[in-house]
Amino acid sequence: MPVITIDGRLIESAAGKTIIEAAYEHGITIPHFCWHPALSVAGNCRMCMVHVGSHKKDKGGTLLFDDNGRADVAWMPKLQIACATTIADGMVVDTLGKHTMNGQNAVMEFLLINHPLDCPICDEAGQCKLQEYAFNHSKGQSRFDEEKVHKPKRVVLGPEIMFDSERCIMCSRCIRFADEVAHQPVLTFTHRNDKVTIETFPGTEFDSPYSMNVIDICPVGALTSIDFRFRARVWEMSFTDSICPGCARGCNIKVGIMNNEALRVEPRTNMHVNEYWMCDYGRLTTPDVINQNRVNGPHLRADGTLILTTWERALEFAAHAISSVKPSQIMVLGSAHASNEDNYALSRFAQSVVKTSNVDFIKHIDHEFGDAFLRVNERAPNAIGAHTVGIAPAHGGHTVDELAMRIRHEDIKILIILEDSAEAHSHELAEAVASVGTLIVLSSHMSVTAHQASVLLPVAGFAECEGTFTNILHRVQRFEQVLSTKDHPRTMTMKNSRWDKFGAPNDRWTKGTRRDVRPGWAIVQDIANIMGAGWTFASAKDVFTHATHHVSAFEQLNYELIVQHQGAVLGKTHHPEKNVPVYESHYMKPQ
Repeated sequence: MPVITIDGRLIESAAGKTIIEAAYEHGITIPHFCWHPALSVAGNCRMCMVHVGSHKKDKGGTLLFDDNGRADVAWMPKLQIACATTIADGMVVDTLGKHTMNGQNAVMEFLLINHPLDCPICDEAGQCKLQEYAFNHSKGQSRFDEEKVHKPKRVVLGPEIMFDSERCIMCSRCIRFADEVAHQPVLTFTHRNDKVTIETFPGTEFDSPYSMNVIDICPVGALTSIDFRFRARVWEMSFTDSICPGCARGCNIKVGIMNNEALRVEPRTNMHVNEYWMCDYGRLTTPDVINQNRVNGPHLRADGTLILTTWERALEFAAHAISSVKPSQIMVLGSAHASNEDNYALSRFAQSVVKTSNVDFIKHIDHEFGDAFLRVNERAPNAIGAHTVGIAPAHGGHTVDELAMRIRHEDIKILIILEDSAEAHSHELAEAVASVGTLIVLSSHMSVTAHQASVLLPVAGFAECEGTFTNILHRVQRFEQVLSTKDHPRTMTMKNSRWDKFGAPNDRWTKGTRRDVRPGWAIVQDIANIMGAGWTFASAKDVFTHATHHVSAFEQLNYELIVQHQGAVLGKTHHPEKNVPVYESHYMKPQ
């Protein structure tokens, strides 16, 4: 393989790689706007210009050095763009020298000539590559005294995208994404010189199910989200790593939080799962899943109405009801929406405490949802995980498909259901569940089944606890706590925004709701212990560790391995995938 020198450092990379790719693979960042590792090379912005040369040799092929022992380099007369210059053995690249710095300064001055000075009202402020490079790679002044060019603003390119042409630096990332990734080539440059802009082809709009990814890859504030515009500044939010619950793909995401409310979701790079992207459905619906229609506090039914009660009374009611009937008359439904930890605790509870073989979960298959890219037909994030940890009928046990008939025949008198609702299976099951003797519901949302509960126990949603999901690729991935709850104000993994750090009790942004919820595994443990189980799990990690000793597919898994390798495939923990560089388009963005 070719060996090149970048800033005095010897680097070996595969033949055919460009300078910027070779540098990126070895942790060296070359400033750039238009280059993206998943898109074709355009060479529009010229920001990645570097000084390129080769080590001089004498007639015999011996490398030449100067009097100080430094390599004698034959430099090319002009700077070269690193995104399109292929490496060659013996190449010398200078990314920090005077010539390179002068080139970067010139490019930045040129790009800022007509760029509007509207950072105070721009959604991109705080995560803008133009701001980053103006700070790190420019002189901070302009010789341009004339009036800036004015172009169209607030142009709707699609149902989710708004375009500000004055801010655009014509990098063409969005055009190439629409063509090469979304496969909807409706964006193009029109006009020339300082009048150039981006438009959709006449009679079309950019309405791809993945259209909002152009917001993430736009290096400036030209493309903004209609849904999110002006809701918060980036430095007002904290961004915490999580997993999208929209389908079984398990796209890696970051959730933006302000005032203990989810405002924004964006993709997080994982080359094994979703690469750099996520679908618009997951991006737009996840905040509502986190924020809306939530259960807050335990409830007991009295005179036909759910009444807020204490945890002690609700848990005692559930434990007493379970103990009052035969195990064969109890049905336990886990959930493809719940974590591996919650499902494992429920499975163990059914087998060792309740001693029932009637265990199953509802599947969420939608053949109209999946596509050939990221979205899959399984609409719940953890169906494979639920089945793997034991949420399945034991020998002679009833399945969810038989449940309606068993309830009508009074074979099932108590139904315990975790994080799901009966109407998701069928209208017939929903009607039957409404008539069951005792309905114990552990739910994060006020679903139809939650409204019918005899006792309703509020479960922490995926954003209010930590745990793992197993996606359609059998990859176990960890999500972290994003929101504070009444019992758990903060955890070590939760990120802090500037407002979080410096907020005082009299500030309005410290008044966000802290819901009275608990992780599903903790609620199950409380009921089990009232029934004499003596469980001692103190965290989701404890539950997961216990599962690794009792579920063969989880052997040798642990949270550290999952985080280190961005997930671990079941059955392949002995040989986890090699870590690959994680490309961050906006490296100065608050974390």
